Amino acid sequence: MDLPPFIKFLRLRPESDADILLPRYMTPKAAGMDICAAIEKDLVLEKGAVALIPTGFAVAIPEGFEIQIRPRSGLAVNHGIGIINSPGTIDADYRGEVKIAVINLGGKKYTVKRGDRIAQMVIKRVYQARLKVVEQLDETDRNSGGFGHTGR
Repeated sequence: MDLPPFIKFLRLRPESDADILLPRYMTPKAAGMDICAAIEKDLVLEKGAVALIPTGFAVAIPEGFEIQIRPRSGLAVNHGIGIINSPGTIDADYRGEVKIAVINLGGKKYTVKRGDRIAQMVIKRVYQARLKVVEQLDETDRNSGGFGHTGR
C-alpha cells in the first residue's frame, strides 16, 4: 500500500489566526479533515446566500493529487449549509488561500462564527487523461440512455 502524501500547510496570517485550528481528522478513520472559518467577525448567511469564507491557510499538494472540499453532513442536514460547487477542487499547482464557497439552502438564516468547522477536505489521487478522437464509440446496454434510464 502506498504511503499517504504529505500536504504542506502555510498559515497566511499567523499573528491574527493562531487561534484557528488547521485542518485535522476528527476521528482515527475519518476520510476528511475538518476546516475552520478564519473570519474576523460573525457572518450571517441569509436564506439562499452564497459566501466565500477564508480559512487562513494555503497548501502545497503533491503532483498527482487534489483536495476536494465537501460539505459537513451535520451542517447540511441540520441547517442546509452546503458547498456551492460541491465538491470543490484545489489543484496541485494552486498556492493561494483556501476559501470555502458556502451556500445556505436552509429555511432560515445561519450564522458562521470564527473558528466554526465549515467544511471538510479529502485528499484524492487524480490522473490527467489522454484524449483520443474516434469515429465511433463502443456500444453498451445503456448506450445514450439519459438521467433515470437505469432505474425508476
